[in-house]
Amino acid sequence: MTVDVVIEAPEWESLKLEALAMRAEAATLRHLGLEPEDFETAVLGCDDARIAVLNGDFRDKPTPTNVLSWPSEERAAEAAGDRPDLPEPGELGDIAIAVETCRREAAEAGRPAEDHVTHLIVHGVLHLLGYDHIDDADAELMESLEVEILATMGLPDPY
Repeated sequence: MTVDVVIEAPEWESLKLEALAMRAEAATLRHLGLEPEDFETAVLGCDDARIAVLNGDFRDKPTPTNVLSWPSEERAAEAAGDRPDLPEPGELGDIAIAVETCRREAAEAGRPAEDHVTHLIVHGVLHLLGYDHIDDADAELMESLEVEILATMGLPDPY
């Protein structure tokens, strides 16, 4: 498994983003029956200012968000609530995650920042794999997978 982590915001160093990203991606892929060593992603650890620009450029929402993802190809299921087809080995895509938003959300939820970041990386990897939460059926599927994956990592239900 290759997880290329680029740290733009030095605050990520104390959270050990690279280790969290590798662990979360491996757990997600294994849970879905995929071999982590067969896949590659890039993770950008940035600040709120940078993710606001990315959010504006790609989603027309120029405000900070916690995590964004860009799949290397479209993998969504054809029908709402269905699982996407599993990808062939290769590049899955890119994830950006904002440190200030992650720390704030974790504090508001009374959770360790590392647990919240792990959840958001799992969430981002699922997006790369074609999962989404636009409609209720897709959201239910994606959230249930997140809860299952986090449980395999010894982390509580974030919902």
